[in-house]
Amino acid sequence: MKNITVIGSGTMGNGIAHTFAQFGYQVNLLDINEQALQKAVSTITKNLDRQIQKGIISEEQKNNTLKNITTHTDITLSSAQADLVVEAASENMDVKLKIFKQLDSICKENTIFASNTSSISITKIASVTQRPDKVIGMHFMNPVPVMKLVEVIRGFSTSDEVCNLIMETSKKLNKNPVEVNDFPGFVANKILMPMINEAIITLNEGVAGVEEIDTVMKLGMAHPMGPLQLADFIGLDVCLNIMRVLQDGFGNPKYAPCPLLINMVTSGNLGVKSGKGFYDYIGGGKDLVVASHFKKK
Repeated sequence: MKNITVIGSGTMGNGIAHTFAQFGYQVNLLDINEQALQKAVSTITKNLDRQIQKGIISEEQKNNTLKNITTHTDITLSSAQADLVVEAASENMDVKLKIFKQLDSICKENTIFASNTSSISITKIASVTQRPDKVIGMHFMNPVPVMKLVEVIRGFSTSDEVCNLIMETSKKLNKNPVEVNDFPGFVANKILMPMINEAIITLNEGVAGVEEIDTVMKLGMAHPMGPLQLADFIGLDVCLNIMRVLQDGFGNPKYAPCPLLINMVTSGNLGVKSGKGFYDYIGGGKDLVVASHFKKK
């Protein structure tokens, strides 16, 4: 596989495009918005510069990486000749099903479809295509160029051949792939999101404040980032969507999202992406202070 299409140029999409391009793949980066694509290329360039400063890559490797990326707003032009399509659109079932149904009519018969979904059923996604054996999950972690893990999720009909190929492709990206089965939340978010939700419940119940909860988990459990700051980093809307997938998938009240999480998303306090969540992000997140509505009166 050499020709890769990445659908969605947001945080995950541009990170996935960056990573494939850095390792010599020809990448078509697709988005419906030209401005979003320009922003994505700018972000990739800044992240490549950061890698140069850290001695990870050379200036020549940066230039080659950028040359390997072509941007598109047309799904047919970007995807018709792809060997692998990696979808990194919003975590919304209807959006994903529409994309994969359209791809199925555009792409070559042997094109493999992968979704970067963090919780939505691969089997459900595959059901709208005529190639369920060639549909798989590639759940990259954020930031993609840095994080080593790729959760490789097998749908009910995913073939051994496709799974093995994606495992090997992930290794070629200098990642550590882990094969998991298709359950709501897979492994990472089936464990992580209830923990984050419980941290929000702990805050909501007044057991401790934002900084106190995060400090306990950082110093006591050796987490590099507290659960509330991590929720801000992921996006509170994404956290809420995943909790709802878990709740619907398992039908267990323990997966019910905390009312505080629901209210924060409703009010537009989504974390880093909106500038305010459990923390206020001044200067793009460099200066971290507890959000005013969580400060002790």
